[in-house]
Amino acid sequence: MKKIISLAALLVPLAVAASAQSAEKSVIHFALNQDIRSSQPGVNRDGNTDDILMHVVEGLVGYREDGTVGPMLASGWKMSDDGKTYTFTLREGVKFHNGDPVTAQDVVWSWKHWNDPKTQWRCLREFDGSGLIHVTSVSAPDDKTVVMQLEKPVALFLDSLARTDCGAAAVISPKSVDAQGKWLKPIGTGPFIFNDWKHGEYVSLQRFADYSALPGKPDGFVGGKKALVDEVRFMAVPDAATVKAGPQSGAIDVAQVSPVDASDLKHNPQISIEVAPNAQRHGLLIQTNDPLLKNVKLRQAIASALDTQQIALGTSQNMATPSNSNISTASAFYTDVEKKGYQYDPARTARLLKEAGYKGETIEIIANKRSTVPSFDMAIIIQAMLQAAGMNAKVSTMEWATQLERYQSGRYQTMTFTYSARFNPALAFEQIVGDKSKQSRKVWDDPQAIKAAESLNYLTDKTQVQSVVDALHKQMIEQVPLIFFYPGLDIVAHRKTISGYKAWLAAAARLWNVSKS
Repeated sequence: MKKIISLAALLVPLAVAASAQSAEKSVIHFALNQDIRSSQPGVNRDGNTDDILMHVVEGLVGYREDGTVGPMLASGWKMSDDGKTYTFTLREGVKFHNGDPVTAQDVVWSWKHWNDPKTQWRCLREFDGSGLIHVTSVSAPDDKTVVMQLEKPVALFLDSLARTDCGAAAVISPKSVDAQGKWLKPIGTGPFIFNDWKHGEYVSLQRFADYSALPGKPDGFVGGKKALVDEVRFMAVPDAATVKAGPQSGAIDVAQVSPVDASDLKHNPQISIEVAPNAQRHGLLIQTNDPLLKNVKLRQAIASALDTQQIALGTSQNMATPSNSNISTASAFYTDVEKKGYQYDPARTARLLKEAGYKGETIEIIANKRSTVPSFDMAIIIQAMLQAAGMNAKVSTMEWATQLERYQSGRYQTMTFTYSARFNPALAFEQIVGDKSKQSRKVWDDPQAIKAAESLNYLTDKTQVQSVVDALHKQMIEQVPLIFFYPGLDIVAHRKTISGYKAWLAAAARLWNVSKS
């Protein structure tokens, strides 16, 4: 007979352990929904792995709060006139966790390590010419200068270096591996040291006393980072009910939670809730190759039949910032143009349905019931609104794996869907724009949109980028290949003994500049 472990049985030892540790040193306990996959940045990774290791390692550059790229281990960089050579100058006084000074030669060694096929770095193909970027050489003319040469100019180069799923192309000590090249543990430059990993239970990070912080305020993954506690302990707590109970009992200090759980926890006087829009996007995909939905007037009728603001608020416990844009509301590229979207207009819907020649054909909405996304709730509300407008909408629920296969193959009429986070507009539009005959997963294959989206890969001037982003937004609203309702949410519950924690665009844990009283 399978043994059932009660919620109390799980929380009591956690609370006792937390109390004992707190008496000796300051420790923040952060709940993860599952254990990490490895200790090597960008290798055998997932979101939890990225979150933890970004406290330990840093790259030449990193993402700011608004999704733009800023300097981290580099004090700055220069790009050649032809856009093919980047010269980085390293900051003074930066040390690895073992006390060794960081040199340009360490940057070259790290780059070779990540780009060795034996390492199995997730982002090898991002830089080896398989895609847009081909880094042809990395050299160190002196201890403080790193030169990276590209085959051709690509505006996404710095963004790609900053990506957290790439481990920010971390600069690590060569002593992170043994004499045979076998991985030991990350010896990085971040505010915390990788201390102990008890598989299936927790990962412990210790404060790095000799951390060299950038001046000024913290800014995303860059800026003035400081470790204000002795230890950060990331605890694997896969049960959502246990995560919710943890901040109430004191066993957990900080946890990312769902909108529903946050709505309950906010009534607890010992708990604070932090909410910020992230770079995910929740919406309704529309198959423009479908015999029925290839008619743009029918797609426009669907858009005007939906009160997109109510869908956003109703599926987020009123926490969302409604937006029909493919750019997050927290992005530096979200302007007044992106604020303009679809208008709920029943009279226009009726007129467009007549012009489209709609005769009551079924419109299927595919959804899934994963608790981490609002897919099913969005589908039910959309169905009700379309039916109220005279459309024969039905919802079909599927396992996520099945829905994902349908998405990848383009076999659907409509489906509620959540796009993973992309900070750079070029990457955000790459997710949705493209030739469907070559990539079935693409949603919007208008030739003009494809040309504009591809141009973003090569633009470095922010004004030019904004102009293209604005034009794409206007065209998307007109052609309705999909309908976005709101960006995802980074929702964090923490005990009021925790100060300084902020939710943000990347929805990633940041426990530097966070204290515990």
